[in-house]
Amino acid sequence: MPSLPLSHLRVVELGSGDTLGYCGKLFADFGAEVIKIEPQGGDPARRVAPLADAGGGQRESLTFAWLNTNKKSVTADAETTAGADKILTLLAGADLLLDARHPDEVKASLISHDRLRKADPGLAVTAISWFGEHGPYRNYQATDSVCRSLAGLVKLVGPVEGPPVLPRDGQIGVMGGLTAFIPSLAGLYGHAHGARRFAVNNLEALLHISEFDTGLALEAGFTRPRAGINRFGRGYPSGAFQTRHGWLGVTVVTPAQWTAFCTLLDMPELADDPNYNTTIARFHHADALKTIITPALLTQTAQHWFEKGIELRLPLAIVPDMQELLEQEVHRSRGAFGTVEIGAASFEGPVLPQHLTRAKPKPNGRAPLAGADDNTPLPAHKRNATRAATPQDALPLKGLRIIDLTMGWAGPTATRQMGDLGADVIKVESCQYPDWFRGTDTRPPYHEERTYEKTYWFQMNNRNKRGITLDLTSEAGLTLLKRLMKDADAVIDNYAADVMPRLGLGVDEILKINPRLVVVTMPAFGMTGKWSGVRAYGSTLEQASGLPSVTGGPDDPPVMLHAAIGDPVGGLNAAAALLLGFMHQRHTGEGQHIDLSQVECMLPMVAPSILEQSATGKTSPRIGNRHPHYVPNGCFPTLGIDQWITLAARTDGEWRALCGVMRRPDLANDAALASIDGRRAHEDRIEVAIRQWLADVRPDIAMVTLQAAGIPAGIAKLPQDLASDPHLLKTGHWQPSDRPFMGPHLLPSVAYREGDSELPYPIVHLAPTLGQHNDEVLRGVLGLSDAEIAELARNDVIGTSATLPKPKKKKTEGRTASAAG
Repeated sequence: MPSLPLSHLRVVELGSGDTLGYCGKLFADFGAEVIKIEPQGGDPARRVAPLADAGGGQRESLTFAWLNTNKKSVTADAETTAGADKILTLLAGADLLLDARHPDEVKASLISHDRLRKADPGLAVTAISWFGEHGPYRNYQATDSVCRSLAGLVKLVGPVEGPPVLPRDGQIGVMGGLTAFIPSLAGLYGHAHGARRFAVNNLEALLHISEFDTGLALEAGFTRPRAGINRFGRGYPSGAFQTRHGWLGVTVVTPAQWTAFCTLLDMPELADDPNYNTTIARFHHADALKTIITPALLTQTAQHWFEKGIELRLPLAIVPDMQELLEQEVHRSRGAFGTVEIGAASFEGPVLPQHLTRAKPKPNGRAPLAGADDNTPLPAHKRNATRAATPQDALPLKGLRIIDLTMGWAGPTATRQMGDLGADVIKVESCQYPDWFRGTDTRPPYHEERTYEKTYWFQMNNRNKRGITLDLTSEAGLTLLKRLMKDADAVIDNYAADVMPRLGLGVDEILKINPRLVVVTMPAFGMTGKWSGVRAYGSTLEQASGLPSVTGGPDDPPVMLHAAIGDPVGGLNAAAALLLGFMHQRHTGEGQHIDLSQVECMLPMVAPSILEQSATGKTSPRIGNRHPHYVPNGCFPTLGIDQWITLAARTDGEWRALCGVMRRPDLANDAALASIDGRRAHEDRIEVAIRQWLADVRPDIAMVTLQAAGIPAGIAKLPQDLASDPHLLKTGHWQPSDRPFMGPHLLPSVAYREGDSELPYPIVHLAPTLGQHNDEVLRGVLGLSDAEIAELARNDVIGTSATLPKPKKKKTEGRTASAAG
């Protein structure tokens, strides 16, 4: 078996939390030696239910075990001299420290980052925290739901009258873990430029999801209202619909999809009905339309509609529960689930979705018991970096070139990460088929007024890239693309599985052009299997992952999260895949295909429920906004119209502090409420008291007051609120920009800071206008002459203005609306 791409690395983990665990899992399951430092008695996360019987009377957390497969465990107390010396000895032979201790704890520690960097400048460090090392929120207490609320990912979900819906825990760790992994591995890849310290925070990691809605709000001047459960986005039908057997996920956006959906239901007369034949009309007449389509969908099974939808190129999905998900052959055939072991316990969980065809990740594996490696000598290890990076050093991916054939959200998010870290990303569009995130309106003003240069979300996803146009339906355009591939390091697309082969550019053909290429494809269900042709949006990916089946209350249908979560999740996973491919490429000289399934990318987001289903044969019932471990927990109305705050009491001490803030000594002194079990029995009464207190308290004052008392609390913000969030402004998340056609606007930053900087990397290059870098790339990269470039422009192979598409040839049908994201 070939060595895994990270088998030359040693990583040390310090601290606790899902984000740390998932980042470390990405290293460990791809071959790195990961040493987890735990206190005596083990990481507290080991005791988070549901638990498995590990033998000898020991019970271990299912989620902890999955997050810590293939790691070693060493016990040491960083706050004692002996413990610190033990940890420093381990760090002396490591490449990277992943540190999830609170920033203040780090500064006061015997193992502070300042001391480490001075004594051991070749050690890379990544600090992980909820809100970063600077800004007003830096010391805020947090839970998953509090952080989601502040990130604008709660308020739009749920019934119109409220309360907003709080999803289950576990998703932030995946988003934060990926966000930490990307700069960490990039820094290790670019070790010649020196070892780097990054500080990553969960809040900004979550903004990868909400920034699309923030862009919509900044463009329109307002955020769409909370439209109700499964009223997703600005169109209809969207969401989960009951069928004769099972639930069907539907997302209808384009006119062609609406016509196809009417064909699916054998209701062709609906296609031209003026109440329903436009996106906005369907949104405004959603209730009436629901009464028409719901009975029709009940006549057949979800499986039937889904398979018919594949034929009609409709973005549909079966919405499985956890048992159905674990049984789906499409995932079984691709090895999407693997065995997790801890002690005597064994159960299944999602395998990392970065499907490197030459170096697949370990299919989960064994997690250590606490201190299992205390007496195991470690072999000598030589790190690559010998010095710390300086501000004069190039960014870590400088020198890599990526040919970016992606459109929409998911793929461009992946390549944005690469451009932010210094790679040369060449984005390829065509005048006839620009990136559909530029807009899809083909009426005359779209071209005459260059509307395609003015969409906010395109600017967000395509910074730090060079943009060219090539007509890939022409022989000249295809030839130029192949020439670009010949000297590139990677090629990535997010079309459906059948699109690139129709152009004569299947994976095998691309690797013949350049065997060193890292070739990333990312259709909804991957490149293999009978579902490989499924069309999908981010919402489709969420539906197919089963996540809606565990969100909401016991009487709700499967509940969508009302953000196209599948796109940014797929994009971050693809960025991680590219970096893993580059590591393998560096050490072997080989290229390879990375067959990314965007639905598989979503499975870690629902891992706790998958693990529970596998281990116990059932999934815990949905309990709405309540929490299995914190009482009280919820999203409560405050003073004002549709104003909400999320709060939690995780401990008895936080409960007493909450009673003090509410001026309710009677509750604090009530013996029946002194324990979590007691409060659980009286949760209704407690929630009434909280609502009574908050009725005349502003949400901002409530948050500040609760946080001052040490209680996790956060305003449920709208995406539009994020552009004026005081913490994000203070820490430089929003960068003022001024671009042709757009004018002055705000752009989001990376979710990490290098060194001790309060501010993120500046955005060096704004998103390219259509074909902006045609001359620069064709002349500078391919060596074309002025005359050759002029000839290409005369023949419409290249250009700088969008044009109406040519009549479609059969081999290129479906190129524009075929991708997941």
